[in-house]
Amino acid sequence: MQFGLALPHYDFSIPGESPLRFETIVEHARAAEGLGFDALYVSDHVSLAIEKYGGPPGEYFAYEPLTTLAAVAGAATRARLGTLVLAEVLRPAGVLAKALATLDRLCGGRLDIGIGAGWYEPDYAAVGLSLPPPGERLARLREALAILDALLPGGPATLDGKAHLVRDATNLPPARQEPRPPIFVGGKGDRLLRLVAEMADGWNTCWAWTPDDYRARLDVLHRACEDVGRDPASVRRTLGLYALAGEDERDLAARYERMQAEAPGGMLDRVPLEEWRAGHLVGTPEQLAEQVAGWAALGVAEIIVSAGPLPFSVSGRDDLDLLARALRAAV
Repeated sequence: MQFGLALPHYDFSIPGESPLRFETIVEHARAAEGLGFDALYVSDHVSLAIEKYGGPPGEYFAYEPLTTLAAVAGAATRARLGTLVLAEVLRPAGVLAKALATLDRLCGGRLDIGIGAGWYEPDYAAVGLSLPPPGERLARLREALAILDALLPGGPATLDGKAHLVRDATNLPPARQEPRPPIFVGGKGDRLLRLVAEMADGWNTCWAWTPDDYRARLDVLHRACEDVGRDPASVRRTLGLYALAGEDERDLAARYERMQAEAPGGMLDRVPLEEWRAGHLVGTPEQLAEQVAGWAALGVAEIIVSAGPLPFSVSGRDDLDLLARALRAAV
């Protein structure tokens, strides 16, 4: 089992710091690598509202993911760097392939490419589009995946699609990893899992999952793999989870109380610990070890933790330190 960290890179990511300083991202990247995390991830939104997570109204802004990872690559020199996940609509696939190949070279071949069909309507509005229905979004993603697969190794590539167009395109210098950096797709719907089986190296879903619910999605993925003649074990599975560790139950309760007090807009005020921990990676070191073993038994190769109450947030450096120690001890 490997462990990744969802790096804080939004204006809501760190209690008491808004707007977020870029130096804070770099500090957390260095700290996470020093704590033994195997990978560091950023997401991809022009801005993000957190009302759906229980937070206050308003849009919170973020640093752009690819340029952020390029800078982080010089500060964290061992951990893999990934996108969780790129919004397909925000970049033409041919231009994206160029940027990703360059980034893979800048970081010494440590890039993991996560990309998704897009779900957040303001991202589409930012580029002058309305949010299409799911089938159209998946068709766009399919075209982008085909172009990335062809162009990341250098090309050539030709695709005359409805959303993406390349003709005899090349991409030199190519990505450093051979034949190309791994590509995983984020999401959970039946048709998306079919696309994973057909075209992706891996699959990610996040941020709250019970083993039973995850197993039900795995059944869909396995059937899709069988339909296309693929070994389901060849699909690398990564799972994002909110996470919090405590030395014991009393310490865990105290750390959660602090998280409650600092969460934006009092979003956790009426959520008791026992309710919040359901579907998350939460507990004492012994409890975390049991949970990690359960996810490993379901074929999860990497757990990506968001060490706070929101995606890509960190409730406190001491919380992150203890979580890292507990996760290292769990394997």
